[in-house]
Amino acid sequence: MRQTDVLIIGSGVAAFQLANKLRHDINVIIITKSMITETNSYLAQGGIAAALSDQDNSAKHFKDTLEAGRYHNDPEAVKTLTSEAPALIKALQQQGCLFDKDKQGQLLLGLEGAHSEKRIVHGGGDATGKTLMDFLIAYTSSHVEILENYYVYELLVKNNRCVGVKAKGSDQQVEIFAARHIILATGGCGQLYRYSSNAETATGDGIALAYLAGADITDMEFIQFHPTLLYANGKTHGLVSEAVRGEGGRLITADGNELMRDVHPLSDLAPRHIVSQTIYQSLSRGEQVYLDITHVKNFTARFPTIAQLCRKNHIDLTSKQIPVVPGSHFLMGGIKTDVIGQSSLPGLYALGETACTGVHGANRLASNSLLEGLFAGKKLAEWLNKQDYTWDLPHDIEGKSKKSELACLPNLHDIKHSMMERVGIVRSHNGLLAQKNWLNSFQLEEYRHVNLDAATTETITRFFMLVTAALITNGALQRTESRGGHYRVDFPCEDNNNWRQHQLIQRLGRRLEKQDEQTKIKTAT
Repeated sequence: MRQTDVLIIGSGVAAFQLANKLRHDINVIIITKSMITETNSYLAQGGIAAALSDQDNSAKHFKDTLEAGRYHNDPEAVKTLTSEAPALIKALQQQGCLFDKDKQGQLLLGLEGAHSEKRIVHGGGDATGKTLMDFLIAYTSSHVEILENYYVYELLVKNNRCVGVKAKGSDQQVEIFAARHIILATGGCGQLYRYSSNAETATGDGIALAYLAGADITDMEFIQFHPTLLYANGKTHGLVSEAVRGEGGRLITADGNELMRDVHPLSDLAPRHIVSQTIYQSLSRGEQVYLDITHVKNFTARFPTIAQLCRKNHIDLTSKQIPVVPGSHFLMGGIKTDVIGQSSLPGLYALGETACTGVHGANRLASNSLLEGLFAGKKLAEWLNKQDYTWDLPHDIEGKSKKSELACLPNLHDIKHSMMERVGIVRSHNGLLAQKNWLNSFQLEEYRHVNLDAATTETITRFFMLVTAALITNGALQRTESRGGHYRVDFPCEDNNNWRQHQLIQRLGRRLEKQDEQTKIKTAT
């Protein structure tokens, strides 16, 4: 068993921001199931939102975030995030992070959907995630140990506190890590869907881990579908950033009609859920949708990553039309935490996309995700830097022996296709109920005492995907309204009287354990 002060699971912007902001006398281990560059953070094209221009201010950023989130956000969390955004960018600049600048040496600010001002900071044109992550990784000090290709598959809980994890290295041998503070920064769950912009690693592991350990989960029905994924040969091949539309790109049908002109006042820069639903409706009618880049100046120079992606997939850029479809992009829900990342399970924290602080509400405002990672990592580091690290970890943290094993599970194709068709961009009671019944047929709740030690990481991944899929499906079935990233054709309007509250999901087994404890207390008294 290995011991450390702080154990971080995941290797995106939130993980490295946290690690870099911790005191150097605090021992830190970062565990990632793949390579540190195989994350959504590293793939991020768009940028980081911050009110930095003379025409902009944090109040406008605050308002735009609430509007995009359909006012399901936690206003105080949004206010704190947007007010601290400029300082976060300036601090990175002072440390040497290279963001794009104009000819006068000022930050080059872009415009994206649902933003009222130009406030998107970029790096490397459309390679902001890579620019930021390369800087944070290079900035990492020797007090941080990085372990790649370690798959965390169980959280260890003793005396109602998370004290460790089980993980498998590339040799599939089980290793135990104990820590005073355990942070899940595992990203989202985009790979649950057939079409997705997400890295292959984004399979919802952290949410499933937290749920099975007894932590509260919330707002899982809110999935953001990005309107424009490159579509070729029947498959998606990566993201075409919203910034392209910010620079003049227009969504059109095959006959040249502008798709968004009469749909929303912001036209092609309408909130993502509106654009995604509009494209989906066209695709349902058999109409292919294209992103027309005729009016984007110097497209290849401004968007080198996207241009290379198009060439790789044999898209002729001289036609000025890029075929696109919407796909899963970001999870607004997740592990319920407070603003610094503390979950309902002592000792366990969550940051970034795997957490739900209420910042994003029902739909994330463009380029608020990298910002959230920077903000959340800094906030939790400030709190952890003040904690006492002298107390000893408990012994025998493995807990009780588990007997049951995973039964036959569906393949990845069936999981992804069923989620896309039934719990995707447009949802209905019948489709959601069919998906719930299908998921229930695998008796997932009976696996709360499952022994995963002998299972392969591929099997565990499918199990975690099913657990997370069930959380999304149940949340979507219970929310009988349409709001943000959750659209139900049978309830197409927002219900501001009854359904603006957050849906809290507590693991069934955990609730039963709590009830048993309460019964014992009552009996004893």
